[in-house]
Amino acid sequence: MDALEQVAVLKKANVYFDGKCISHTVRLADGSRKSVGVILPSTLRFITGAPEVMELVEGRCRVTLPGESAPREYRGGESFSVPGDSAFDIETLEPLHYVCHFG
Repeated sequence: MDALEQVAVLKKANVYFDGKCISHTVRLADGSRKSVGVILPSTLRFITGAPEVMELVEGRCRVTLPGESAPREYRGGESFSVPGDSAFDIETLEPLHYVCHFG
């Protein structure tokens, strides 16, 4: 899917890690929430509250998920799931465009 239909986009950007990750919150007609953003090349640690599915639109990264000892490489067109109340490490190897689906 190339577009999210019937959404409201919050105007103010979410800026994290000194601007290395910038996203916008999107609210769908059914009340669900997503974020759409870009992570610039960097190595970051994200802490999750709710479970998430990171859908990678374009780019390349290495991710170490909870319970894993080694990173796995992901590319645009792939996704990975992160449990709630956890954390994951991500090394973006090029600008990474993503949609985060909160569950």
